[in-house]
Amino acid sequence: MNCTPRTVAAVPHVSLPSVPLRSVSLAVLASALMAGCSMVPVMPERTLPVAAQWPDGAAAQTAGTPAAAPASLTWRQYFADERLQALIEAALAQNRDLRVAVLNIDQARAAWQIARADQLPTVNAALNGTRQPGSTAPYAVGTTATGGLSISAFELDLFGLVAALSEAASAQFLATEEARKTVQISLVASVAHGYYQWWADQWQLALAEQTLRTREATLKLQQLKFDQGVLNELDLRTAQSAVEQARIAVAQFRRAVQLDANAMTLLLGQPLQPQWAPLVPTLRLSTEGDAEAAAPIIDARKLWPSLSALPVGLPSEVLLKRPDIVQAEQLLKAANANIGAARAARFPRIALTASAGVASNSLEGLFTDGRTAWSFAGNLTAPIFDMGRSAANVQVSELKRDAAVAQYDKAIQTAFREVSDALVSRSTYGDQVQAQQAQVEAEAARFRLSALRYRTGVASQLDLLDAQRSLFAAQQSLISTELARQQAHIGLYKALGGGLEAPATP
Repeated sequence: MNCTPRTVAAVPHVSLPSVPLRSVSLAVLASALMAGCSMVPVMPERTLPVAAQWPDGAAAQTAGTPAAAPASLTWRQYFADERLQALIEAALAQNRDLRVAVLNIDQARAAWQIARADQLPTVNAALNGTRQPGSTAPYAVGTTATGGLSISAFELDLFGLVAALSEAASAQFLATEEARKTVQISLVASVAHGYYQWWADQWQLALAEQTLRTREATLKLQQLKFDQGVLNELDLRTAQSAVEQARIAVAQFRRAVQLDANAMTLLLGQPLQPQWAPLVPTLRLSTEGDAEAAAPIIDARKLWPSLSALPVGLPSEVLLKRPDIVQAEQLLKAANANIGAARAARFPRIALTASAGVASNSLEGLFTDGRTAWSFAGNLTAPIFDMGRSAANVQVSELKRDAAVAQYDKAIQTAFREVSDALVSRSTYGDQVQAQQAQVEAEAARFRLSALRYRTGVASQLDLLDAQRSLFAAQQSLISTELARQQAHIGLYKALGGGLEAPATP
């Protein structure tokens, strides 16, 4: 029990002309100056349940380079592509999940205001009238009218019950604000993920369509050779199979592109505008002028715009600024305050009711010749026997606080794992992209050599088609790996708390 004085706002003194309200004023003043005891437990200092640095030196600090929190890098700074910026801006304006989060803030703010209002008396204007027969002969019917101000059942917060509930409501309100930030960060990351997925599928579709065109041209030449008896049926059927393989890929990625657009529409909460779609990529052919030995070639450096670099060498303490962790901390404070409320409920409660005004035997004369009327009443309630209900409420509140502590620790550990995974993915996908690009270059060189050998009659049609298939598969894998690398960068930005319009505050 922490009997620290609480500051109570002064109650405005209400008086009527020539009406002595000394008794009522003294009672109200006593309640205003009454200092209560706080029974809210003191929050202990806690240490991070994770390592001080990220594992395996994944984010080793570059010598002489100071690290700044990624949360200070706004999404406009991190995502430089104007089309992606337009998509994110539209999503922040119309996304329904974010709108619900904002409405939850307003609801929590109203609940907090209600809890704060209970700390001060509520003053009402009252006008009453009665008409009834007298209690003695000749039992004449009389009228009584009263009017004035009244205070109904104002509870003196001697043991901090009302203050603890207000503190809990305040923490709940702050938690909803952090929840909105979490929703915004997730929304920004989801839009970025969807945009890059959309663009990758556009690349896959362009690659498949160009491959289909080249293979169809090859099949026409093969058909002419077969009709002239120069080519055997095995080589012709192999060319037909290659065409159908490309046609299957075109259908798959056309579907994927449309599904990406539908997913983006849901995130935005409004129809897509044509100027928001990723640019349709163009590809070059490996051997211009030779339709039978041509294949599209992509350059990984031109797949899509690069992202801004994130700072390295950050300690794990930056996680404490993540909105979801701040939210868990505020919920922990709310649970801790509820313990104080449950403890205070086991002590006596005093409620005051007071009124002051004028009374008259007729409504017409109430404010002209009415006489002074006032009343003051106090009500003391002390729990004696409740079958252990109050003690159980305290125990429940303490268990909820312990659960909130566990949730807080888990939120930090989950965030640490997300950052660690994103760091590992960013590093390893970078190496994988380099190896994948080298494989594409090797397959492109192999295809050129196979085409040259085929034209000189050294290699067969099957060798050329095999090289063409391998190049197509390697380029598909390069696009997928490059997408995974870009999404790992976005995931790291999100995991470190980036994605707000303005710099995040602790």
